[in-house]
Amino acid sequence: MLETPTLVKAALNAMDGQTAPSREDLCHWYELMHLGRLLDGKAPNYLKQAIGWSYHAPCAGHDGIQLAAGLAFRPGRDFLFPYYRDLMTCLAAGLTPEEIILNGISKATDPASGGRHMSNHFAKPSIGIQNVSSLTGNHTQHAVGLARAVKTYDRDSVVFCSQGESSLSEGYCSESINGADREKLPVIFVIQDNGYGISVPKRDQSANEYICDNFSGFPNLKIIKCDGLDFLDSTRAMGEALAHVRAGHGPAMVYAMCVRIGSHSNSDRHELYRDEAELAEAKAKDPLPRFRAYCLDKGLSEDELVAIETENQARYLAAHDKAMAAPSPDPASIYDFVIPEGWVSAQYPDGTHQATGDTLSVIAALNQTLKEEFRHNPDTFIWGQDMANKDKGGIFNVSKGMQPEFGERRVFNAPIAEDFIIGTANGFSRLDDKIRVVVEGAEFADYIWPGAEQIVECSHDYWRSNGQFSPNITIRLASGGYIGGGLYHSQNVEGWLTTLPGIRVVVPAFADDAAGLLRTAMRSRGTTLYLEPKFLYNAKMAHAVVPPDFAVPFGKARVRREGTDLTILAYGTPVHFALEAATKLEKEGKSAEVIDLRSLSPLDTPAIIRSVKKTHRVLIAHEDKVFGGFGGELAAICASECFPWLDAPVERVGSEFTPVGFNRILERAVLPNADKVLAAARKVLSF
Repeated sequence: MLETPTLVKAALNAMDGQTAPSREDLCHWYELMHLGRLLDGKAPNYLKQAIGWSYHAPCAGHDGIQLAAGLAFRPGRDFLFPYYRDLMTCLAAGLTPEEIILNGISKATDPASGGRHMSNHFAKPSIGIQNVSSLTGNHTQHAVGLARAVKTYDRDSVVFCSQGESSLSEGYCSESINGADREKLPVIFVIQDNGYGISVPKRDQSANEYICDNFSGFPNLKIIKCDGLDFLDSTRAMGEALAHVRAGHGPAMVYAMCVRIGSHSNSDRHELYRDEAELAEAKAKDPLPRFRAYCLDKGLSEDELVAIETENQARYLAAHDKAMAAPSPDPASIYDFVIPEGWVSAQYPDGTHQATGDTLSVIAALNQTLKEEFRHNPDTFIWGQDMANKDKGGIFNVSKGMQPEFGERRVFNAPIAEDFIIGTANGFSRLDDKIRVVVEGAEFADYIWPGAEQIVECSHDYWRSNGQFSPNITIRLASGGYIGGGLYHSQNVEGWLTTLPGIRVVVPAFADDAAGLLRTAMRSRGTTLYLEPKFLYNAKMAHAVVPPDFAVPFGKARVRREGTDLTILAYGTPVHFALEAATKLEKEGKSAEVIDLRSLSPLDTPAIIRSVKKTHRVLIAHEDKVFGGFGGELAAICASECFPWLDAPVERVGSEFTPVGFNRILERAVLPNADKVLAAARKVLSF
């Protein structure tokens, strides 16, 4: 049974008139509110002195709700996703003044990120305060995913998600709230409404004055409005929210009306859009003197309050001195925590085998491996669109039979919301590092773009948190053409994905590699984008023997055919075009070596260099467009690392720089094939 934090109980009792707050409680509440405001007020000074805190969003005017939310949080048991204005929340939740300043001036010992993330982005993962993105409201997805994990594992935890009212304009926030309501998840959305999204007034953002009313139709979401300037009323609202969540009724939304006394941030000049009368009115609503007067009314003396204020000033100065003496980040550390080391099989350290026997299709190999890994690790989960309804296992049947065997707890459908699918996977994996999540990020790679910002999030979570959190996710995408899919079912997306440090991108061409790369991805920490060339799902040419527990390490290419006159670098479906072209070239007296890259990021650059030094000529074949495609990076590597050994210009073959047509005649004209690879190979060999 979830417990209401002691200080929240005291505040609730005071509101209900059951008992007067004790002097100790009043002193502690005032100490926190004053200390938070003191730190908030000192932040601009660091920028003026060129010490740091170059981003600062003041919390003044949000004091009541932030103090109430922070005190409702139980360090080490609950989870808190603050946003960039939540200084007071994080202080009340357990950060020390020194840790607040360390974050503000971006020191190496900052518990949030070691100086890697923006100032005013407070976190302390060791007690449950999460490292959150600058992308407004983005963490709502992660909070809901973590709440799903809390419910799945029956943990005694509540997830708090704090944000400004304008973030509710984001579609992914609506996806999150809808998902939390549908699944009755233990999450409290704390919405702090100060009337502005930077300079955009609320009337330009919502049809309803109270944006929470936009969500009034959700049956399980309890919406509680409160005066965010008033600590006791805010505590009343938090208490109601906790009671609702504690009873298992679903999520709650505490909608707190606040006031923004200062500018949105230090880079915003609010006098350009707020007149003097409005600014004076905002200042007159300041929660700090309001609460100070309440404390005096309840029996604290002026001397006691002055003593608290004096002690806070001393605490601040001591924290400042310690933070200033803390080390700055080491420039060499930028390479730390980009992505965790991948798991490597002791049995298959180079990702090759000599097994014989019956062959499997790519689909059969994927399905078999998913099931084997689900049996291997009971903390493995999978969800996505249209992939877990009784006997149906996705539109390509890759997950067929998984829900009947492993149950709806571990295998289930997701809404048609790519952002939500990936974002909740990120959050779900935060509960425990042993958890592995596989998602079908979209039914086709062409539809992944709504989830792009969550892929970016996953790509820098490990680095941004200074190694404290890694989203252990495998994102599966059916990619590529040759199925008559046209513009929306034939795209390749690896050219974009490989520009993101912090994620892996792999593309198998044969069933054994499909199994081996999937096993490695599911056993590794970190995020892997697993691109499945759907043309090869049932293609006979991709069938292969798959030995037991076969695994392919990341960053390890495979020589599919030895040769001496030409190196053909390929991945996915064009590997088969390359092999076909190499067979025809052999009849012409030319020997082509075919390198199946398999792993694009990390890339096996040494294997490329070894082959080019041997053959002195290079052809790059991939399905994506030549212009802007991943082949350009491969060509640059060859030019940079192999120039002394090249006897001909590097050639590339791929799709035309047009969309893929639906009519098969148009599709064939756009996409590469074996004949196009052969023609390009002859061109390189003739130079």
